[in-house]
Amino acid sequence: MEKQTVKKSRHYRRKQTGWMFVAPFGILFIFVFIIPIIYSIYISLFQNKLIGGQVFVGLANYKKLLVDGDFWDGVKRVMLYTIIQVPVMLIISQALALGLDSLRLRGTKFIRIVAFLPYGVPAIVSTLMWGFMLGTKYGLFKNINAFFGTDFNPFSPRWTLVSVAVMATWTYVGYNMLIFYSSLKTISSDLYESAEMDGASRWAIVRYIKLPALRGSLVVTIIFSIIGSFQLFNEPTILSKMVGNSGITNYYTPNIYVYNLAFTGSQQGYAAALAIVMAIITIAIAYVVQIKGLKDTMKQSEEG
Repeated sequence: MEKQTVKKSRHYRRKQTGWMFVAPFGILFIFVFIIPIIYSIYISLFQNKLIGGQVFVGLANYKKLLVDGDFWDGVKRVMLYTIIQVPVMLIISQALALGLDSLRLRGTKFIRIVAFLPYGVPAIVSTLMWGFMLGTKYGLFKNINAFFGTDFNPFSPRWTLVSVAVMATWTYVGYNMLIFYSSLKTISSDLYESAEMDGASRWAIVRYIKLPALRGSLVVTIIFSIIGSFQLFNEPTILSKMVGNSGITNYYTPNIYVYNLAFTGSQQGYAAALAIVMAIITIAIAYVVQIKGLKDTMKQSEEG
């Protein structure tokens, strides 16, 4: 009986110690993540009326957004942006990572630093820099148009989204490159030696060893990139004040629309409903990508 009592006491103390280590994170997680989500859902059930103030309306805000053309135009725009920008960015990141890992480039440390450096530049500074460089009133494209006698404007309504994609790609290529490069460094050198002994070419090594090893990190980078794309806000907001006739409206992206509704239109309840729906859409897409990536990884392991 005494031994059992001692064991139970030790088990209890270990359990209490574990909870003590977890408690700081748990408390922070509840206050920073759980409570704001609950509060957002709560206020999404209300509307601000000129007469009567804040009024409970139930699911009226969610019904309203289903037929809100401005919101869905913004959703379509960020989806188009994601479909174009994310693959281009990740292909460039993979190419840079493969180039660095090939050991055929000189100054690899310098290349890594230069490629990653844009990620450390604040979004506001980055947008201002690109805005001055691509602007037709000053900077690079003013000189290009003057030299060739053209009038191409990277910030015209037709090209604004492409220009924003260029900015985002410049910022995040180095970040994703390091993720891919880290994955390549985990490959055992024995695989390379075996492949070389079997007469495999460099391209065969890339195709059958390196690229399959990047599948796990590719899923992670795709998910992060999708989440970042659907949160597009800083670049269009700054450019809307910086350049004229860019086509950037108050509903250009869902985040811009939510911001203007909440802080300019005093429609916090409707803005909260839009934010919640946008979060659900983002989570659903990220979940599908994750499941697809896991299935591909499992299929690859079974074939191997």
